[in-house]
Amino acid sequence: MRTTKLGDLTVSAQGLGCMGMSEWYGATDWDESVATIHRALDLGVTFLDTADIYGAGHNEVLVGRAITGRRDEVQLATKFGIDRSAGDAHRRVRGEHDYVKRSAEASLLRLGTDHIDLYYLHRPAENAEIEETVGAMAELVAEGKVRYLGLSETTSDLLRRAHAVHPIAAVQSEYSLWTRDVESDALDAMRELNVSLVSYSPLGRGFLTGTVDMADLTSDDFRRRNPRFADGGADANQAIADTVRKIAEAKGVAPAQVAVAWVYAQEERLGVPVAPIPGTKRIKWLEQNIAAMDVTLTQEDLAVLAPLAIQVTGTRY
Repeated sequence: MRTTKLGDLTVSAQGLGCMGMSEWYGATDWDESVATIHRALDLGVTFLDTADIYGAGHNEVLVGRAITGRRDEVQLATKFGIDRSAGDAHRRVRGEHDYVKRSAEASLLRLGTDHIDLYYLHRPAENAEIEETVGAMAELVAEGKVRYLGLSETTSDLLRRAHAVHPIAAVQSEYSLWTRDVESDALDAMRELNVSLVSYSPLGRGFLTGTVDMADLTSDDFRRRNPRFADGGADANQAIADTVRKIAEAKGVAPAQVAVAWVYAQEERLGVPVAPIPGTKRIKWLEQNIAAMDVTLTQEDLAVLAPLAIQVTGTRY
C-alpha cells in the first residue's frame, strides 16, 4: 500500500469510508463491518473515516471496537458539527467553542481512544465564525486530544481564515467523475496553503459502479431521495455509468476501479495530494477498490471521462 501526506500526517493512499456500516445505505451488519475493517488493516488501508453523526454515534463505536488492539496501525479521522439531536428535520450545523470541545470528548469516548489523528469540521457552522470554531479545535491539538485539523465541504475564503488560526491538513469533499465542486469552491486556497484533498464518494454513491438497481434499494436508503437517483435521475444519468462501464470492459476491470483510478489520475492536475476514501461494508468491494490503485487510465480514457461531470442530472443532495 502506498502512502500519501495530509499536511504532515502520513496516511494510506486509499482510505476506508465507514459511514454506510451504520446508516443511510440499506441494511447493516456489525460483524461483517468489523471484518471489513480488519481486512482493510491487513491490506494496509489504515486511514479510517467516520463522524459523530453517522448512526448518531453508532459508527464511532463500531470503528473504535474494530480497531481495539490495533490503534497504533490506524490514522483515525472523525468529524463534528452536524447536530441532529432534535431530529433530522431540525438539524443544526454548530461550531461554537464549547460545543466543539464537548463533541471531541464524546467522540474520544465512543472511539475508545485518547486522540483523534484528523478532526474535521463537518460543514461550515451556522452559529459561529470559523475563527471561533478552529480556535477551539486548536485547543484540542494543544491538549494532545487531536493531532491534525481538517474542514469538510468548505470554500477558499473559509479555508484561508481557518488556516490563519491553525494549519489545516486536509479538505474533505465529495469528488468523483460526476462531482467536482471542490475544483471551483476551494482548490485555489488548497494549492496556496498545501492542503490535501480527501475525496469521499469517489464511486458516486455507488452509481458509477453500475451495480445500483433502484428497485433493490431499501426504504431507508438515502439514494431513494437523492436527486441523482430518484424521480428519474438514475435513468437520466445512465449514460454516465455506461461510459465508465465501456472503458472498464476494454481494460478487463470493474467500473468501480475505473472510477477510483480516475480520482488518482487527477492529482497532478489538481496540484495537491489526493486520498480517496471509498466507502463499503463488504470485504469483496474493499478488495476491488484497493485493486483500482493498479489501474492506469490512458490520455484517451481520460478525455472520454472528462466531460461526464457536466452531463449530470440532479443536485448532490
